[in-house]
Amino acid sequence: MSAAIPLRTRHLRLPADTVTPVGLFLRLRDQYPGCLLLESSDYHAQQNAFSYIVLDELARFELRGAELLERLPGRPEQRTRLADPRHEALPRLRRFADQFEAPDCGQPFITGGLFGFMGYGAAQYCEDVRFEEAKPAPYQLPDARYGLYRYVLALNHYRQELHIFEHTPASQQPDEAALQRLLSVVRSPVRPAFSFSLEGEEQTNQTDDEFRRVLGQARQHCLRGDVFQLVASRRFQQRFRGDEFQVYRALRAINPSPYLFYFDYGSYRLLGSSPEPQLRVEKGEASIFPIAGTFRRTGHDAEDAALAEKLVADPKENAEHVMLVDLARNDLARHGEKVEVRRFREIQYYSHVIHLVSHVAATLAAGTDPLVVAADTFPAGTLSGAPKVRAMQLIDALEPSARGVYGGCLGHLGLDGSFNHAIFIRSFVSVAGTLYYQAGAGVVAKSDLEAELNEVHHKLGALRQALRQAAKAGEEVQPVEVGDRAPLSTVAL
Repeated sequence: MSAAIPLRTRHLRLPADTVTPVGLFLRLRDQYPGCLLLESSDYHAQQNAFSYIVLDELARFELRGAELLERLPGRPEQRTRLADPRHEALPRLRRFADQFEAPDCGQPFITGGLFGFMGYGAAQYCEDVRFEEAKPAPYQLPDARYGLYRYVLALNHYRQELHIFEHTPASQQPDEAALQRLLSVVRSPVRPAFSFSLEGEEQTNQTDDEFRRVLGQARQHCLRGDVFQLVASRRFQQRFRGDEFQVYRALRAINPSPYLFYFDYGSYRLLGSSPEPQLRVEKGEASIFPIAGTFRRTGHDAEDAALAEKLVADPKENAEHVMLVDLARNDLARHGEKVEVRRFREIQYYSHVIHLVSHVAATLAAGTDPLVVAADTFPAGTLSGAPKVRAMQLIDALEPSARGVYGGCLGHLGLDGSFNHAIFIRSFVSVAGTLYYQAGAGVVAKSDLEAELNEVHHKLGALRQALRQAAKAGEEVQPVEVGDRAPLSTVAL
């Protein structure tokens, strides 16, 4: 175990009645490369009415297969090859997080901790499953990456306040000039806006006929009893020029969701509007919110209400939903007590689809590590199937390319034991001028293959609309060539 790294924390509170998360992020991102933005459109509870921007990475934990990279403040970078990633990876992440000792800021919202993601390939760290190494992948990203950041900005939408938390190693003197620079950028009255345009046509890793064959094979596995359900997915990609943050801006307006995010890692970016948590752990209670059962919205309220009633009554959709609620109950029961279904088959409306959603919760046994619970519930059954391990093995055999980040999760890992991650769905991966997006369909023995094929397109409806809207808006920007992120224009708030 490495020596502990105590952190010193300073807290500033500013009025924010003229500040928006997007405007603030636009001011900060070019001054502080590697900014992460987290938002939520779920204002049912006051704790959800926060947006967060984190910047200036102090420490990093990054896994690529068995290769581990760790960077700690004031120490040389370490690269290690894990002998047994299945049993070593997440304990090493826990050890990494436990090195940092931060004071309790006394706030009921996020003030620090680790931020990052686990791709679908991280399932090999969580379950006894191996994926085909030679399978083609559209991009090469880490299987997992988490960072500790110097600055956490929390925007309270209820109180119209901006909280700035600065975390520095206690062994270092506070950098007053750095803090003043941040405040100057925060208070700046201008923000840059960049253009966005599409290049060429949308591409896919499977034609409709090829995907029908995969769906048919998945259904045969269900009929034979190999699995009860299998989630088959299909990837699409679109070339672009300019700034994909414009796509995020369009998507957050078109498809408001509980988890909105834009993670800028320089050479790649993750952006999306996920409706489903992977796992939420807070004060010793773990929650999963399975989404299973999907109908396409018509755009007419009366017709959508009738469709919602039809969805609730549909035998196939309900059987799929009950199966995945049971899987969530079983996953939580591995370390939890008093497992209960708090909400069952609740109708939720999104921009292009209607979903059935439940809430499964459990009280964790004393001393349970939330990362162990995360491993036992990863990946979500709604992105794999049931039984989960066999479903993942079949997915690896049936799908023509590796999933990458799709089906993984991203979010916040608190130093206090909290955990809140969204499933990486309804989202884009941006690498080298290409946006990748993917969706799946849950296949069971009674599935209609044409309906399952169309379900993928329904789920991607908001993403495709965001692409078109961002491109249309991009045509209205008058560019000025400036630096690497050209074209650029300056717009006053």
